[in-house]
Parts: sequence; structure tokens; C-alpha cells
Amino acid sequence: MNQVLVLILAGGRGTRMGVLCHERPKPALPFAGQFRVIDFTLSNCFHSGLHNIAVLVDHHRHHLRSYLGNGRAWGLDKGGKLEVLEPSRGSYLGTADAIYQNLDYIEASGAKRVLILAADHVYKMDYGKMLAFHNSRGATLTVGATPIPREEAHRFGLMNLDEANLIRSFAEKPQTPQYPLASMGIYLFDVKALVRRLTEDAQDPASPHDFGMSVIPRMVEIDEVFAYQFQGHWADIGTVESYYRTSMELLATSPPFSFDGAWPVLTAEGANPSGAMPAAMEGWLGSRDCTIRGQVSRSILSPGVKVEPGAIVRDSIIMANCVIGKHSVVDSCILDEGVNVGELSCVGIGNGLTPGRPEVTVVEKGVTIPPGAVIGPGCTVILSRRRARRFWPSSADRLPISGTVGKTAHPDADLSSLSQYESSKGIIPN
Repeated sequence: MNQVLVLILAGGRGTRMGVLCHERPKPALPFAGQFRVIDFTLSNCFHSGLHNIAVLVDHHRHHLRSYLGNGRAWGLDKGGKLEVLEPSRGSYLGTADAIYQNLDYIEASGAKRVLILAADHVYKMDYGKMLAFHNSRGATLTVGATPIPREEAHRFGLMNLDEANLIRSFAEKPQTPQYPLASMGIYLFDVKALVRRLTEDAQDPASPHDFGMSVIPRMVEIDEVFAYQFQGHWADIGTVESYYRTSMELLATSPPFSFDGAWPVLTAEGANPSGAMPAAMEGWLGSRDCTIRGQVSRSILSPGVKVEPGAIVRDSIIMANCVIGKHSVVDSCILDEGVNVGELSCVGIGNGLTPGRPEVTVVEKGVTIPPGAVIGPGCTVILSRRRARRFWPSSADRLPISGTVGKTAHPDADLSSLSQYESSKGIIPN
């Protein structure tokens, strides 16, 4: 394992996450109350015996630099190394360009293999087994692969294999998916091949400089590229819907994985022994320092959350330091950090039109919802009109400050008169 360098791609903007990644990179997104999404990849590295790690950051890079520190939370401060690498010029043009800009670092490491990982996936995996597979096949490149539901296949790179797991064809995000096996965004390269193919890609002015779009399809044609089929639970946190669904799966009677046991998820959010593990109580998952005076069901609560008397929280993700006021209802929502829901408010209320697939209402970080407000399902609540222009540039000036979508809004209107909003519309609280 000492000859393997791990590079973690953590610079994406997370544009499909909307306001949840407006001020943070997607790998820093809170998950399961007590963790960050990047914790899973880093924990996998530690447990797999891979301790030579560099994290490539870009979008809101200061968040991850601060969070990662010297890697102590993942056992990398002693006998290991955690580097944070920023773009040498501007921003990374794509995943392949991110690695290309750091070829000097790779060659100076003396590693013979480079394991490239994504920082926005939730799974537990022993990378040592993939390395053994790679070596046994004499592969130039091995791609981590997992089965994917057909309705989600268009979001991933898909591959067709022969009986020996040699990749015969690869298509990135095809409009008409033909194969059920998806790339996990895990690539194990021989260093010489990586340097050669990335240099060729960088010299191609027509290339998008992305592994899935250009490098891997080209290598499938000319190199020995194999797929390592992973059999465990794996989830891509790529959209608000997938983030919500993956989080809610943790509340199942038989969740897809645990956070402790023989392969614990390590985090910098607090001490890692059992005292930091989320405590499941009456169907919800939460930090032990939450203050619950109301009712909570089928929800995930981060540290510092307060649920006041008479308030009801159900089927929701409530991030750190949110306050749910007295006799309010929060239903099928994602509340970012520091949201304050006023008394007698209803947020996300009205779900149930499509059983099992609620329209999730998302409230941006720091928003205060006035007392008595009624906000329906499928809404995005924005802190200000200026921010709204980022997400709806052609219609932000028409979004309601208060009042019902489709009607004239008045800045001083009573927000308590709000009725059910149209799905995906923005609301700017007065």
C-alpha cells in the first residue's frame, strides 16, 4: 500500500444541489447528523491501509482546507500524510484536468499506482481488494463499477463487460442507457499510463478534459481497462433528491450500513468513539446535544437543533443549530444550518400526493421563516433576491417576497397568508 497514492477529487460545484452547495463544496455537506460526505471516502482509505492522500479542492476550497486540517480525525497525522492541493491556475477544467495539473506532485511521490476517488459518494469499501484485482489482471486502468437502477442510469458512465470483466464499451451519461453497470468514479491507474494519457488529453483542444467523457472511452479502445464490480451499498450524492433519499434510507428498519462496528465512519465533527455516533430514537437519527421538546419522527437532526413544545418534525433533514418554533410543522424538508422556523408555521406541508416520493422543500442556510407562514411542498426558500438570481436568473425578480406564486406579491404582505407553492419555485421571506 506504500506504493499507492490516493487522490480525492473534492472540487466540484455541486450545481444540482442548489442552495445546499451555494456556500459550501458538496463533499462538505452534512450527512446523517454528525458527519460530512467526504468522511466516507477518507474513512475507507484509513481502513484500507492507504495513508498517502491528497485532496484536490476548488469550489469554496477554504471549507475543506479548514475541515480536513492535518488529517488527525482519519489517523493521518501519524505515519500518514494528508495534503490539500489547489489549482495551479484558475479553476480545474474537469476531473482529468484536475489530475493533470498535479502530475508533478504525482511523479514526485514515487508511487507506482494512483487511486483516484470522488469525495461525494456514500459507501464502505476495502480498496485493497480492488488493488489485488487490478494486479491480478495486469490492468492499465481499473474502474470501480456497481449496478444502478435503470431510471437513474442516465446520470452515470455506463459500461459493457466481457466474461473477464474487461470493459468493451463505455458511455458517459447516455440519453438512452443500454447497460446497468455504472462507474463509481473510482479509478486505479498505473502511474506511467496515467501520465501518458492525461498528457495526450491535455493536448487535445476539443477534449472536455473529463475522465468519463474523454479519457476512459479513449483508453477502452487502446488499453487493458477492467471493471472491479463492487457488491456493497453505494450512493452518489449528486442531486437534492438523491441526498434526501440516501439520508432517509438510514432510518429503515434494516439500514444499508452502520456508522460504527468493524469499519467505523470517522469524522472531524467530534470525538470518534461511540459518544459521537448518532443515536437513533423512535425512528429518528440525531446528535445527543439536540433539544427535543416537541415530536420528531423519521428525521435526521444535527447538533444544536431545538424543537420547541408542540412542534412536529417528520421525514426531514434538519442541519445544525436550527430552531423549530412552538406548534410549527416541518414535513419532508431539508433545513440548512441556522434556519429559524417561527411559531405556528407549516413548512413543506401538503406532501403525500405521490406516495414514497415526497416533493422536498429546501430552506437555505440562515433563513428566518416568520410566525404563521405556510409553505407547501417542492419549494426552495432563498435568503434574498440577489441569491435567487443565481438559481433562476430569468425569473428571480418575479419570485414572491410573500404571497402566493402566480399572484402579485407585496413586500409588506402577511407571509402567513401563503398557500401551497408550485414545485421548484423560489420564495424570498420578507
